[in-house]
Amino acid sequence: MPEARLRKSSARTKAAVVCFGMVVPAIVLVVDEFPEQNTGALVRGSAEFISDDAAIVACLLRGWNVRSGLIGTTLGDDVRGRQVARELRRLGVLGRTRLSKSMSTPYEVNVSDRTGRRTYFWQRPPEILDTLDSAPLGLLRGARLLYVDWYDGKHVLRAMDQAARWGVPVFLNFEHAHQDADLLALYAPRTTLCQATTDPAQREGDPVAVACMLLDAGIEYAFVTLGSDGCIAASRGEILRVFAPSVSVVDGCGAGATFSAGIMYGYLRHWNLQEMTKFAIAAASLKCTVVGPRAFPLALVKGLAKSIRVEHLQL
Repeated sequence: MPEARLRKSSARTKAAVVCFGMVVPAIVLVVDEFPEQNTGALVRGSAEFISDDAAIVACLLRGWNVRSGLIGTTLGDDVRGRQVARELRRLGVLGRTRLSKSMSTPYEVNVSDRTGRRTYFWQRPPEILDTLDSAPLGLLRGARLLYVDWYDGKHVLRAMDQAARWGVPVFLNFEHAHQDADLLALYAPRTTLCQATTDPAQREGDPVAVACMLLDAGIEYAFVTLGSDGCIAASRGEILRVFAPSVSVVDGCGAGATFSAGIMYGYLRHWNLQEMTKFAIAAASLKCTVVGPRAFPLALVKGLAKSIRVEHLQL
């Protein structure tokens, strides 16, 4: 595949966190409520950003002054692809963006309502995802954490296995895939920290049972998000019910990725389970008050985290 251009980073600069996955320019539109079929709605706000979750996490961590890197899919050598490369360079995200004239850059559209609910429309051509299989992994050497999404499929296994060889812990965004025993058996042995969900829009389940199942599968830290209800956080010998603060919700797009970034930020600083989870929930809650993903100032996130209520549960 011909690659016309690369967004390069300094070879002498190591990333503390490397995010691996699909990269796609995106927009979120905020409406008061979703319209009936064949009708419309006024857009109350909008924001453009770089998606999927791996890219969101890399950009958020960079906003908190973490040396983050991104190993992503090849994009088209077109207007959208070049804009993504320029924006990643501007943000200081380490890595390289591969651009090819033989491809067209995909796009993602999200629509959120005032309750925080959202729906999305995305392009995920197989030939784009396949480019993950040829992405250089050198940025991983010396990193302290790797982030991957389960929905990028088996393309992420190569990066997870390389991380294991180089002693790099892995954060897996597993969403609802924990319900599939085969997927759990495939990903769990490669995972150190895991974020799951019991969102009824995907699959329901007992969040405490899900957290314990993930620990039993060999994962060291399990986080089961509950939307506006907070999350269940668990590690060996400890399980917490952490409550989300009350905020004025504007847009929920990117809240899950913000939670992931918050956990990773705390993990890099060797915080305990309660500290990292409270920070992550505070960051995700603040994100919901604005349109699009945003890394709020650390002092503001930490201040809100102090007010978050935690209950210790029995294992």
